[in-house]
Amino acid sequence: MIQPKARICIVNYKTPELIRVCLRAIRKFTDYPIEVVVVDNDSKDESVEYLRSLDWIRLIERKYTPGDPRGSFDEGAAYDLGLADCQTEFFVVMHSDTIALRPGWLTELIGHFNNDARTACVGSDKIEIEPAWRAILKKATDFKKLKRKLLPKPDPLGRRRYHNRTICCLYRTDVLKKEKLSFLMDHDKGFTTGKRLYLELVDRGYKTVELPIAKMKSNVLHLTHATQITNPKEFPLGKRTFKKWSRIIKKRMAAEPIRSLLADDSLDK
Repeated sequence: MIQPKARICIVNYKTPELIRVCLRAIRKFTDYPIEVVVVDNDSKDESVEYLRSLDWIRLIERKYTPGDPRGSFDEGAAYDLGLADCQTEFFVVMHSDTIALRPGWLTELIGHFNNDARTACVGSDKIEIEPAWRAILKKATDFKKLKRKLLPKPDPLGRRRYHNRTICCLYRTDVLKKEKLSFLMDHDKGFTTGKRLYLELVDRGYKTVELPIAKMKSNVLHLTHATQITNPKEFPLGKRTFKKWSRIIKKRMAAEPIRSLLADDSLDK
């Protein structure tokens, strides 16, 4: 049996179709030696039954504690659970609406560590489903961002600093454990999952790789807002946003490679 060198940790919450596609894509397109851990955040739905049926993953069923926040807190707590007993060289976090796109995707991403023990993280900024021209236009017309640059305000906590997103992000396991880092750090101060962890890596002198969004998108597809659209009552979106992304996601789910992945039940065995 080949010893795994990376653990992929995915968080599931009531996304039966998405988690199926996510896992099948990993099974089909990953040639790097891995183990897969899925942390379910007390979904109590058909997605849990599906995950229990898979013998090639490890399922952790995390119970919700009444009074705890949901959403981002659940995500961070789940990643911490997945990290706790991780013994592999790399710890990879992914959303359940992130889909590997091609053979060798993980091998390529891990290659960006360049065998440098001081490189602790490889990832990118947000990746969304939109044409390149629209992304460029959005960036060029982001007047709020321009205003922040021209008229900077004090930012003692680093809220506006860049961080690699947990949509798909890779870490050196030994560094996270040595530095005693958590994906929930500063959650009570409004930080999203993994942001303070990333900033701590930078501030403690570790190297990080910030991949161009186009490079990350060539390896994985992120079905933006898919979890919210699947659970609109728990994670409400604006009416226009919901309508826009529902249409886009429906189109992508019916296209390749997702269509073939959903049809191939052999990838579950």
